[in-house]
Amino acid sequence: MNEMLQIAKALSDRARLRAVMALSGGELCVCQIVGLLGLAPSTVSKHLSVLQQAGLVSSRKEGRWVYFRLAGRDASPSAQNALGWVRKALAGDGSVTRDLLSLQKITGVSKEELCRTQAKK
Repeated sequence: MNEMLQIAKALSDRARLRAVMALSGGELCVCQIVGLLGLAPSTVSKHLSVLQQAGLVSSRKEGRWVYFRLAGRDASPSAQNALGWVRKALAGDGSVTRDLLSLQKITGVSKEELCRTQAKK
């Protein structure tokens, strides 16, 4: 039951749901998620940490960049089921569609430029 409570808590926030849906398209750098959500890097890091603790996402570090992706086959059955449910429930949602369009623009910008832009805010 504790695992389900942790997953439910992780999915109970709009920003975290947006991050999950953005990661449905594949791996993203933290700076790209920051650009999409329009939140402070520290806030986005906290949201991603909650998702990771719930077993919904995983991360890897490459140089100075940290990349996140949805949990894969190594995720618990509960996490896999929750991710499947969220993706199905939000498929075609207007805000998700807008995020995907924004994400296309964001991923077209270099990570270095994104970081410079975010540092100025």
